[in-house]
Amino acid sequence: MSRDQQVDARWPVVVDAEAAYEAIRAINHRTIWLSDGLPASAVYWVLAELKSALGYGAQQALEQLGRGLAQSLDHYEVYEDDGRDPVASVEAAGAALTAAADLAGQIGVLLDAAQLAIAHQGYRSLSERVGES
Repeated sequence: MSRDQQVDARWPVVVDAEAAYEAIRAINHRTIWLSDGLPASAVYWVLAELKSALGYGAQQALEQLGRGLAQSLDHYEVYEDDGRDPVASVEAAGAALTAAADLAGQIGVLLDAAQLAIAHQGYRSLSERVGES
């Protein structure tokens, strides 16, 4: 990718990562004060999206970032400001990214289990229950 394909002097993948952060931040804000709770039907769909994004999607992204970082050594004149070996730094980062990708895969499995656990749950509002008598 050339510099002319960047957005506001940033790589497009950085812009996408910022958008992902903002999306998670918005979920945090929307769920911090849920005085009425959040029914399983809503949580089910949130889990489906988070499973795809934070679980399996993040796993794939982290693996690809590791590969891209390693490939950058062949396509750029990479150096370290402190004189360290760039190859060693990339290898260390790659190992950490591989471990993070493995954990993201586990997150996907766990979110899938949580989603499955509430898959058949329904609800009625309290006003509907009062009229049952």
